Amino acid sequence: MYLKILKKVKFMSFLKDTDPLVYGSLQNELRRQKDTLNMIPSENYVSKSVLEAMGSVLNNKYSEGYASKRYYQGNRWIDDIEILAIERAKKLFGAEHANVQPYSGSPANAAIYFALLNPGDTIMGMRLDMGGHLTHGHKVNFSSRFYKSVPYVLDKDTNLINTDKIRELAIETKPKIIVSGFTAYPRTIPFKEFHNIAEEVGAYSMADISHIAGLVAGGAHPSPFPFTDVVMTTTHKTLRGPRGAMIMCKNNDRIEDTKMIDNTQKSHAKSLASKIDRAVFPGFQGGPHDNATAAKAVAFGEALKPEFKDYSFQIVKNAKALAEELMSQGIKLVTGGTDNHLILIDLTSKGIGLGKAIAVSLEEAGFCTNANTIPYDPSTPFNPSGIRIGTPVLTTRGMKESEMKTVGEWMSKVIEDPENSALKSKIREDVKELCLQFPFY
Repeated sequence: MYLKILKKVKFMSFLKDTDPLVYGSLQNELRRQKDTLNMIPSENYVSKSVLEAMGSVLNNKYSEGYASKRYYQGNRWIDDIEILAIERAKKLFGAEHANVQPYSGSPANAAIYFALLNPGDTIMGMRLDMGGHLTHGHKVNFSSRFYKSVPYVLDKDTNLINTDKIRELAIETKPKIIVSGFTAYPRTIPFKEFHNIAEEVGAYSMADISHIAGLVAGGAHPSPFPFTDVVMTTTHKTLRGPRGAMIMCKNNDRIEDTKMIDNTQKSHAKSLASKIDRAVFPGFQGGPHDNATAAKAVAFGEALKPEFKDYSFQIVKNAKALAEELMSQGIKLVTGGTDNHLILIDLTSKGIGLGKAIAVSLEEAGFCTNANTIPYDPSTPFNPSGIRIGTPVLTTRGMKESEMKTVGEWMSKVIEDPENSALKSKIREDVKELCLQFPFY
């Protein structure tokens, strides 16, 4: 009877009656997503199934602990869902262990540090203005307040990762953990080389694949497994799941594979999996968000289907096609192109610190992007000289290389003439027409 009632309920019909103000804003946002080319590389459109799981009755439950080890009763079906999410995640990424409870990427990274480091230990991650993340050791973030941060940078001439320089820095500074994986790096990440450096200096290797997880899952980008010690990813972005995160790792500790400890010490050593689980709960979080766990399970199930592999490769094809068109129009790109889902536009030839102004002009023309620093940016993070764009949403909508050529041509016209209101209005109408050809929701 309950299911029959649900089937008769129109989506958000209760909200429309009980809170028309919130309902109105949600409808406006839905319209914006439908009529705009959303090109922020960290965003995506989830399936209706994922949305349904997120808005389900699981929002009503508390489930502190782990499957079969809860502190609350009434978790019979919650356990089934969490176990399913874990098994799907492990299969999807080839991981030995997965914890699907983290609320988001930053808390998940904090839990990893909490599990593997002591206050004052050294983190080595890419500097924020080079394309790293706040939680990889930036000075205003907890990762630098509680730990010592030794940032590495990109090669100044190529804007590419230089593992030889990173190795030299690691040997000099002896970090406890080395982080790979970035938020604004458009090239393939050499996870194996990072792990080799970590092994050489006795550090843990950690990969933050939040941006490229969908590409890794689909085989369009090399995986950090099986060698990387611990891997964190958000579950949205290219993975096309709900807002959330998970941590995957080996199910043993490197020290247990050496002859440096005796059998007594070995018996008391905690595995990486155990350290991670205890850090997430009770170390950092209380009860998991069970509705998000269910939505993760749904998204992982979708990513295990053959069509997701096609989708992940199409993301990269689209990004390459878009990059080629932008460059053919005279737009400069950091590293001269892309290997993944994102493109970083260098606007310094147009002027210093124009990123925000150009992002606003692009939005007026129907493109949603974000201002971003470029490597060795002559301006500040508040007025950066770059624009970061990506193809996950456009690919989810079904667009391919021919549409990328059109999109690149339109964007180039706006970038070259950002104050031209008539041009932006015309392109805005063209964008709406293109969006109608590729409907979503």
